[in-house]
Amino acid sequence: MNMNISDVRVRIVKSENSKIKASASITIDGCFVVHDIKVIEGTEGYFIAMPNRKTPDGQFKDIVHPLDTQTRTELNDLVIKAFEEAKKANE
Repeated sequence: MNMNISDVRVRIVKSENSKIKASASITIDGCFVVHDIKVIEGTEGYFIAMPNRKTPDGQFKDIVHPLDTQTRTELNDLVIKAFEEAKKANE
C-alpha cells in the first residue's frame, strides 16, 4: 500500500530564539490527519520531529511515525518543502 500525502499545512513559529521553526499537519489519503509535526533547525539544516509524548521516566516517545527510512525521507522532504514555501510567503 502506498501512502498519498494529499495536503501539508505549515504554521510558522514566530519566536526567533526557538529551534522549532514551524508546526505542520499532514493529510494522508484525504482521510487521516497527523498534527504537530515540528520543523526544527539543526546544525545541518532543517528536519522534522514527529508528534511525541513524555513518558513517566522523562523520555520522549513518538506517538506516530514512519516505519521505514524511505517513507521518513519522503515525509521530511515534503514538510520541509512546504515550510520553505511558507517562509518565503511570509517574508
